[in-house]
Amino acid sequence: MFRGFVLRATYTYKVLISSLVLKQQILNHQSLPAMQYGLNGHKESQHHKYMRQALILAKTAYDDNEVPVGALIVKDNQIVGKGYNQTEMLNDPTAHAEMIAISSACSTLDSKYLTDCTLYVTLEPCPMCAGALVWSKIKRIVFGAMDPNAGSCGTLFNIAANKKLNSSAEVIHGIMETECSELLKKFFKERRL
Repeated sequence: MFRGFVLRATYTYKVLISSLVLKQQILNHQSLPAMQYGLNGHKESQHHKYMRQALILAKTAYDDNEVPVGALIVKDNQIVGKGYNQTEMLNDPTAHAEMIAISSACSTLDSKYLTDCTLYVTLEPCPMCAGALVWSKIKRIVFGAMDPNAGSCGTLFNIAANKKLNSSAEVIHGIMETECSELLKKFFKERRL
């Protein structure tokens, strides 16, 4: 029980520090350009740029023996929240990348709502995360790999875009899908050996 408290306190501290750093960057007007050059020398879209950064977070989860999912939230071309799966480390089934990114962004913006924000996540959100995104009033969800087991932004359900709910989000899928899928497949293949 004490270990769980310490891990949760550590997680809360990491989110707080990350949010303070992001907030300071925003206050200092350190914005990010909408386009930059990709690995092949061609200009890449804003969606690819941020998905590439979410993939780096997913690789951090992979290195920590977590399911490799990374997420970040962007507002006005600035990253205001980020996270990666930490369910094993925290012994917490709600410590998904999206949930951590939502908490981080809300802290950075001093708001429970993420209007005019975009989530970039390497795997399609599950029902829990899609529900939290609806409650946060996020504007857009961009994800890489579809999730045939729990996908709730179009694969099994479409919670995020359901107009019957109090809020809905635009959903864009398939951004860097191959790279996102390959990392997940590699992770699960290694676990089966």
